[in-house]
Order: sequence, then C-alpha cells, then structure tokens
Amino acid sequence: MFRRDYIVRMIEDMTAMVAKVLTLKQERKTTEALWEVDELLNRHFRLNSRLLNSLSVEDVIEMFRLGGIIESDKLQGVARLLKEEGGIYTAAGNKEEALFRSMRALHLYLYADLHGADRSLLSMTEEIDELLQEVQGYRVPAKTERLLLPYLESQGRYSKAEDSLYRLREQGEDVAVEGKALYERLLLKAPEELEKGQLPLDEVKQGLQEWNRLVDREKEWELQ
Repeated sequence: MFRRDYIVRMIEDMTAMVAKVLTLKQERKTTEALWEVDELLNRHFRLNSRLLNSLSVEDVIEMFRLGGIIESDKLQGVARLLKEEGGIYTAAGNKEEALFRSMRALHLYLYADLHGADRSLLSMTEEIDELLQEVQGYRVPAKTERLLLPYLESQGRYSKAEDSLYRLREQGEDVAVEGKALYERLLLKAPEELEKGQLPLDEVKQGLQEWNRLVDREKEWELQ
C-alpha cells in the first residue's frame, strides 16, 4: 500500500511539474524551470541536480538498490526528471547540457526497464522514443547500447535491434555470442512477427550467415 501511494504521489507531482515547466520554458524562464525540477528531485529522491549530474550513471543506479533489488520505478522517475531538465536546456539553446542529460536519462530508463519497471507508469516507451530521437546522430555509449539492444528486441523492433548489434561491434565490443544468439532467437519467431519488426525471415537467415562469416574472419585475424 505504501509503495502504491508513493508512486501515485510521484506521478501526480511530476504531471504538475511538467505542466509548470512547459509554461516557464515558453516564457523563457530557464532558471525558474530548473528550480522546479530540482525541487521535485529533492522532495522525492533527496537529490539535487548538481549531485545527480556529477555522479556516474552506475553510482546513480546504486543509490536505488535496496537489499540487492533495484527500485526500478523510482529510477525511471529520476530518468524522467533528467529528461525534463534536458528539455529545459534544449529550449534555452544549450545543446551540450541537453545532450548530456538525454544520454544519462536514456541509460537510466533502459536500466529501469531491464529490472522490471512499469512501462505504463510514466509513459516509459514514449519517453524512450523521444530520447532516441534527441540523441540520434550521436554515438551512444557502449554501456547504454548494450541496454538498448535487448530493449528494442523486447519491443519487437527487430531491425532496430540488429542496427544496435552492429553499432556495438563498430565500437569494438565483443558481441560475437550475443549476435548469434539474437539471430537464433529471431529464427524462432513467426514470419508475420518478423515482418512487423521490419526484419523478414529471409533477412534474418542472411543476417545470421553474414554474422557467422564476420565472426569467423575475426577469429582468423586473431590467429595470424
């Protein structure tokens, strides 16, 4: 009961904050808008923006680990506030600060999702989609990309998941096993589901063959 009441209050407060921040952004009151986010960070999470943005995402996550379990819905609440803060900087024309927060918010959202956060609570899927648009054209850190890949697969966005796999490879990540496993899982899907995910069965088969060739070639280079 306590958890449910807390979540309800968090949602209500965030809804009110987002509406207020929107007005402040339109009025170009950047400082006041940032204060609104900071106040909510303090009220619900005993954090402030300066501390939150000085910590690594790994350290932020550890703050929401209780008895070995991630408080995933609280974590997505923090991600939502980071995203809102990024939006304030975007409206103010500060792209660097906005991108910094968008990248961090994306990582926290994906980590929360991987650990059982309620996707409907704060419109997580829509928020992640918006963040992906905001960071489009920039290299997502490998640690975040590793969270993005299973998220996209779980969403049935199989073509996007394949793109994520290749981005990891391009960053020098050892994803040989993960790539083969991804294609093998996709081969178990119904053709209609693969079509919906924009990766038809023929392309999955070809993708697995090409992936195996790439992995074999890399092994040959390592032996030379």
